Amino acid sequence: MDKLRLIIAREYMSIVGRKSFIILTLLLPFLIVFIGAIPILMEYLNNSGNQTQQIAVIDETGKYASALQSDNLYNFVAIKGDTVTDAREFYDKANGSITAIIVIPRDVETSAQVNIYSEGTIPPALVMSVDNALTDTIQKARLAAAGIPNLQQIIDETHINLNVRNVTWQQDGNEQEASTDAAMALGMILAFIIYMFVIFYGQMIMNNVIEEKTNRIVEVVVSSCRPFHLMLGKIIGVGLAGLTQMAIWIVLLSVVGTVAGSALGLSGAAMTPDVAAAGVDPEMVDGAMSQVVRQALSINYTPIVINFVLYFIGGYLLYSAIFAALGSAVDQASDASQLLWPVMILVIIAIYAAMGCMTNPNGPMAFWCSIIPFTSPIVMMIRLPYDIPLWQMVLSHVLLFGTALAIVWVAARIYRRGILHYGKKVSFLDLFKWIK
Repeated sequence: MDKLRLIIAREYMSIVGRKSFIILTLLLPFLIVFIGAIPILMEYLNNSGNQTQQIAVIDETGKYASALQSDNLYNFVAIKGDTVTDAREFYDKANGSITAIIVIPRDVETSAQVNIYSEGTIPPALVMSVDNALTDTIQKARLAAAGIPNLQQIIDETHINLNVRNVTWQQDGNEQEASTDAAMALGMILAFIIYMFVIFYGQMIMNNVIEEKTNRIVEVVVSSCRPFHLMLGKIIGVGLAGLTQMAIWIVLLSVVGTVAGSALGLSGAAMTPDVAAAGVDPEMVDGAMSQVVRQALSINYTPIVINFVLYFIGGYLLYSAIFAALGSAVDQASDASQLLWPVMILVIIAIYAAMGCMTNPNGPMAFWCSIIPFTSPIVMMIRLPYDIPLWQMVLSHVLLFGTALAIVWVAARIYRRGILHYGKKVSFLDLFKWIK
């Protein structure tokens, strides 16, 4: 056990003691936010430098050209339909001063078709702009042609935007507003973190095993300790480093959430539907930002965090043992790809299953994928915010940790034989023989 503790301490400090680990741990939450803002930034940069394109509009009806409003991307120039007989001839005479020609035919109200002529493929933004502008206008014209008095007014008055609220009953009898979108977003974030940790730290263990085997360091190490202790020490040490990183993130997110909630006046009482009784400014609570924070804080994070840590440990033990065993069976990292693909397929299946469970987290596929140990660490992250039954969670944990311990035992048998195996590429048949 003293040797095992030395191996664990060495593996743990070799990761936590790095400057890159400290910097990445502190900056990764901000990096995730930055990555989420990249699409918005790219769209801004994509539109900010564009020159306004001239688009000619030939309206044969004489009624709908005014519906196309110019913006920073396109300047629509209306032309009377009876002055142009050939769109191609008009385009050639423009000599490159216009990008495209929109032709609104006389029978547009019955055909519901508008043509855009150009020398090349037009961008989707132009199609969407024309579609959005003309659809509503032509629809109103059709309603007016029906001859029913005040038909458009009747339709406008009967149109509603339904606001669907999810209100949950608490054990103390109080009501609390929940958010399906917030639960879905939280589940996807947790599933991505589990996926990232399993792949990142699992491959880290595999690369460390291959490096020590290639440098022949392992031959000296196994002369003073059992191969099982060496493999287990690596798994535990790297896993503790992952838990340390996770704990730091949880603390950072808790501090940020508390500060944001306090800044917006969202105390625990303010999260109930009766905002006025809680003494909170209604205008503040009804704001867009405070609404997002309120929905995020409405989730019970304590059981989610506890189960998240347990599923991380179970999933990490299961997959890291496989990575360690595969690393011991090859002489260099390039040879590991032929043995690694079945493991990656299992992880990819878990990701797709998690995405499929988002629409129905209590369906049959969600249930079975949250019970199967190879997919449950990722799929359960989607289901956790939806208050799944306790017996399903207990069964999932038992099967996960039971399978993880069995995989560790199997991996130890492969590790014991493979760690000193050189010069021959290993097949799955060889691994099966080593297990026997």
